[in-house]
Amino acid sequence: MTSLPLQSAASRPLMPVLAALSLAHLLNDLVQSMIPALYPLFKENYQLDFVQIGLITLAFQVTSSLLQPLLGFLTDRRPWAYAMVAGMCATLAGLLMLSFADSYGVVLFAAGLIGLGSAVFHPEATRMARHAAAGRQGLAQGVFQVGGHMGYSIGPLLAAAVVMPRGQESLSWFSGVVLVAMLVMGWLGARYTALRRDQKASRDHVEEVARHGLPRSRIVLAMAVLIVLLISKNGYTAAFTSYYTFYLITRFGVEIQLSQVMLFIYLVVGAVGVIVGGMIGDRIGRDRVIWLSILGSLPFALMLPHADLFWTGVLSIAVSFIMSSAFSAILIYAIDLVPHRIGLVGGLFYGLAFGLGGVAAAAIGLLADQIGIIQVFKICAWLPALGLLAFLLPKSRQQGR
Repeated sequence: MTSLPLQSAASRPLMPVLAALSLAHLLNDLVQSMIPALYPLFKENYQLDFVQIGLITLAFQVTSSLLQPLLGFLTDRRPWAYAMVAGMCATLAGLLMLSFADSYGVVLFAAGLIGLGSAVFHPEATRMARHAAAGRQGLAQGVFQVGGHMGYSIGPLLAAAVVMPRGQESLSWFSGVVLVAMLVMGWLGARYTALRRDQKASRDHVEEVARHGLPRSRIVLAMAVLIVLLISKNGYTAAFTSYYTFYLITRFGVEIQLSQVMLFIYLVVGAVGVIVGGMIGDRIGRDRVIWLSILGSLPFALMLPHADLFWTGVLSIAVSFIMSSAFSAILIYAIDLVPHRIGLVGGLFYGLAFGLGGVAAAAIGLLADQIGIIQVFKICAWLPALGLLAFLLPKSRQQGR
């Protein structure tokens, strides 16, 4: 069964649905982002090295990575609007288990449960955002993803303000966030079910089909290029989300709280970049946004390891703003290649984003134990150069009016 686009009578984006999806994304990713923000606490409590820190990231990101494409494939055939609520139950269990973990093994298992909740959330949420877009795919994905970026921005700040001073057990206080997310997701499930029922009863609905006319070989090549570009983006992003605080502490001797505030600034700027990039992509084409967002961050990334504390903050803001628009453009470009497989593509690319980030975090941790975190940032600065491969992508049709 193929997915059908859900549009309002006036063919405008369904903003209440998109706003609720953004809020659900914020709450989901807020919980996830607290895990990397608490790595200094876990490192002290369980006497961990950098490899073990990287394995925590690997646990919750690879769990999500392996399951998202499968769940997306299944929901393409049999959509389940309330799947997100079920997924948040796993997140709640993982959060409570992480709060009272008495060993490193329990921390890994709890992180895996939180990853499971993410695996359930993203494919179905991507489908809802696509159907609520009314043709404004960049705007819809930008609104949806800005919630995730805001969640990832707020999480480290809350971790610094609440959990770091009070201890790991205070993580359980955030179970209320998960319960609110479940209520929002329940409303979305009911609204989406009603929209699908009304749309199926309409005489005007049509199936969404690919209009690019590309042969199968070009589609496969384009997908391969998009995956390599994700490796570039997520490899560099993993250095920041998992180790930026350690880099700042090691190089400049700043306090943990200041390093987490700087991580918050990096992440919140990314939230602005993702919605701006999505709207620009509607007008100039996804391929242009992809190569501008990845390759355009290269000079700033190369300068960052040689800057002082102030300019490190400035350059990290520039990198975050420019690079953050890449994922929404990559995701929409991939869905446009095979629009009848929204859940599969959404699950695959969100899964790859998490999985590649997890693998990169573990590899960066291993390398940091050998050569130091400062040298690692100098090496990772070259990853955006892979953005040159974006020139191999077929030119996308301009979306603007």
